[in-house]
Order: sequence, then structure tokens, then C-alpha cells
Amino acid sequence: MPEIRIKYFTEEIDKLEYIDGKSDWIDLRASEDVEMKAGEFKLIPLGVAMELPKGYEAHLVPRSSTFKNYGIIQTNSCGIIDCTYCGDEDMWRMPVYATRDTRIRKNDRICQFRIMENQPKVTFSQVESLGNENRGGFGSTGKQ
Repeated sequence: MPEIRIKYFTEEIDKLEYIDGKSDWIDLRASEDVEMKAGEFKLIPLGVAMELPKGYEAHLVPRSSTFKNYGIIQTNSCGIIDCTYCGDEDMWRMPVYATRDTRIRKNDRICQFRIMENQPKVTFSQVESLGNENRGGFGSTGKQ
């Protein structure tokens, strides 16, 4: 089982916990009160720095209720934190854009993360044809 070393920047947020059997995503919390006006961008501090295992990266995304509760969207859709971002001052932050005036309180759960193994090395081979049937269109139905 991979071990993640973690540094907390405040004692005023709940400690991270992995809830086995419920979800393999781990909630992160705002580590300070944040007020935003509609149209503002901020990096919300999450109060933690972590040393991920070599060969792993963290995928950081909003919780499903984040937009409904706070009217914020994560500006990079999915944040990727690689294992080299592990210094004592490398606090994780969530880049957000406010769609309405909002207030996020210290310790509010606003995002979640999971760790994934890094993509293996790949090579690309240029071909004239892939030799597969065309699905047409886009998306899962293949229809426009």
C-alpha cells in the first residue's frame, strides 16, 4: 500500500482520511475563510503539502456539490500534482473562478483527490490507415 507523507499548515482543519469501501477519492478542505465576488479568480489554500510516492500523481477535482454550494468552478478542470511538488512550502491550492458572490469557510470540503500511477512511456507510429471501422460522429453513440 503506498504511503503519503503529509504536512498540515494549520490544526484548524480536519485531518485527511481514507474511507475504505465508500469512495477512493479523499476530500480536501479550505484552510482559511475565502470571500469572492462574481467574476473573481483565487487560489484557495488547502492547508496541506504531501510527498506522493515516486511514480504517482494526484488528480484534484471539485466535489460534486461544490458548484451548487459555492458557485465556484475549478479553472483547470482537473489539477494534476506530480510527485516532485513535495517541498515544505508546496501547499496544495485549488484554482477557482466564482460565478456568483460566495463565501467559503475554513474547513469546508471543496475538492477531492486520488492518486494514480504515472502514464507509462509510449511511442507513436505514423500510419496511412488505422484499419478500423469508422464510427462516425463523436461521443459514445457515434452519432452527430
